[in-house]
Amino acid sequence: MDQVLDNVNNMNMSGKSVHKVLCTLNIKPTNQRIKIAKFILVKDQHLSAEDIFSSLNNNKCGISRATVYNTLNLFADKGLVRRVIIDSSKIYYDSKTTPHSHYYNVDTGEISDFEFNNAQISSLPTLPKDTVQEGIDIVVRVKNSK
Repeated sequence: MDQVLDNVNNMNMSGKSVHKVLCTLNIKPTNQRIKIAKFILVKDQHLSAEDIFSSLNNNKCGISRATVYNTLNLFADKGLVRRVIIDSSKIYYDSKTTPHSHYYNVDTGEISDFEFNNAQISSLPTLPKDTVQEGIDIVVRVKNSK
């Protein structure tokens, strides 16, 4: 898929701009989707669905938890955001969609970006039959030194 979004250029988008981006990605621009997109695309950040749900509803947006989860999964499937899977119980949505990797601090729960340009991983296993590699995600788990 062409990189429809370079999120650096999409920070602080107006509702009209968000509407256009969603339409470009063949996402129906409902009011809830526009609110969620504006919230997550305001800056480079890593947010869980619960973070977004809580923040939006603290601002009296009245968006259901299911709508937030479904919308984030749709956005990730369409390339508007990236999923950062720390483990099976910790999934975050990253507004920066250009290639990069992550540090995850197990003590604080903080996620930060780092560039891993020209990385080479040798001896990847043979892919299963009838599959192609979609990408490689790197999450480096760190903890605070004592």
